[in-house]
Amino acid sequence: MSVRELVVLGTASQVPTRHRNHNGYLLRWDGEGILFDPGEGTQRQMLRAGVAAHDINRICVTHFHGDHSLGLAGVIQRINLDQVPHPVTAHFPASGQHFFDRLRHATAYRQSVDLAEVPVAADGVLAITDAYVLDSHRLSHPVESYGYRLTEPDRVRMLPAKLAEHGIGGPDVGRIQRDGVLRGIPLDAVSEPRRGQRFAFVMDTRLCDGAYALAEGCDMLVIESTFLDEDGRLAADHGHLTAGEAARVAKESGVRHLVLTHFSQRYNDPDAFEHQARAAGFEGELTIAQDLITVPVPTRHQ
Repeated sequence: MSVRELVVLGTASQVPTRHRNHNGYLLRWDGEGILFDPGEGTQRQMLRAGVAAHDINRICVTHFHGDHSLGLAGVIQRINLDQVPHPVTAHFPASGQHFFDRLRHATAYRQSVDLAEVPVAADGVLAITDAYVLDSHRLSHPVESYGYRLTEPDRVRMLPAKLAEHGIGGPDVGRIQRDGVLRGIPLDAVSEPRRGQRFAFVMDTRLCDGAYALAEGCDMLVIESTFLDEDGRLAADHGHLTAGEAARVAKESGVRHLVLTHFSQRYNDPDAFEHQARAAGFEGELTIAQDLITVPVPTRHQ
């Protein structure tokens, strides 16, 4: 049985609080785990959330500010200590290669796992698997930053009534799916398109084309909302979004489930982020992220 869910490991911005660890997010996508932005303390948060090093197949770093990357050293060493049996791939801005090298080799340890480095230097596709296509888009932040997006390939849904109408059953169902036609009957006569699911991860950024490109048509969007709307000037100056801005990106992009995170320590009331997101007109499912919660990716449209 496939599982698609987001495990939230940390939700603070630059400064952690008593209740919020630095960033960290694990996306479970069928049998694969993608770790986004492991900030300081991620390894311990993984333990608390029931996430093992073996669960990680890919690491995606948006940029090299400490709250998004200082946990890399511990996570990489844990992957090696636990002798994860599969290769792990790391994506990060190519301009930060020296930061990645320092974190990867911060202290002495025994390297036992194949960790492939695939840096990001421009918008485009990073990986193609049977389960998804991973691509990236440049964001607007004082240091080079990229967001990530997973897109499941579109497939078809077979229609039992149409199959029966044309006398197609048993092994012939697989044949028409594979060949596209059977006894002169085209596949589209007994099926309908099934749109693939889409997930996007957008961290530190101002409003920009990249944020919209990543969010377009997503079933789930995880996006920073460091500031409340009344601090919009501060957000723009520091390369961040407000709750209302993040919600407008989601609304205008047709997002189904919006997850707001990366909150400044200056705010004590998480409900304020929900109120401002709703005031911006977002009507879909909304989660104000908290450490150690699990958020299911919405089921496909039927």
